[in-house]
Amino acid sequence: MTDSRAGLSEERAAVADACRRLGAEGLLIGTAGNVSVRVGEQVAITATGAVLATLTPDQVTVVDLDGTIVAGVLRPTSELDLHLGVYHRYGTGAVVHTHAPMATALSCVLDELPCVHYQLLTLGGTVRVAPYATFGTPELAESVLTALDGRSAALMANHGALTHAPTLATAVEHALLLEWACGVYQRAAALGPPRVLDERQQLAVIEAAVARNYGTTQPVPPVPPVEEGSR
Repeated sequence: MTDSRAGLSEERAAVADACRRLGAEGLLIGTAGNVSVRVGEQVAITATGAVLATLTPDQVTVVDLDGTIVAGVLRPTSELDLHLGVYHRYGTGAVVHTHAPMATALSCVLDELPCVHYQLLTLGGTVRVAPYATFGTPELAESVLTALDGRSAALMANHGALTHAPTLATAVEHALLLEWACGVYQRAAALGPPRVLDERQQLAVIEAAVARNYGTTQPVPPVPPVEEGSR
């Protein structure tokens, strides 16, 4: 093990920044949750027992893909095997696990979060709820990995939520989107049975998003000059 100042310093700072943002958004409380980002064969991941809303880069540990600590002075999160499992199975770039209140609440009562809003298609559509297992166990890791098949997010029964993405910034945005969607579902369900987008409606959304380059800024086309004498 090397000194905590060595190895993936920028990524460790980015993980700390992400945790502080998630804490400010109300998705993390106390030491509950964990965040990581992968660079090649190494992973910068939050340390166990750290208060995430005030996390500092020296509270982020670097491990290789078999879990061996290569930088840092603190033990990594107890969910290390879960994070490494996501990297091994899905080849992703970052993982965010939270105990976000609305996502956690729905994980206690639903078997899946249905696609009630088209923005859930960003996460793959319907969000599965992984069956409950004790935190930090191989059973929990396998349960969540199965629920993530074809998805960028999963709820964890009576526990919380997990998102992943190619970049840390996107994984954080996925976590925020999931919590928002859980809130929408909860409010709708309080009024009556929520309508769910069927496969045809979901496909139409995907086609429209592709055709319109949805979700990206687009410049206004230049106005052609008016030729003299055409006024």
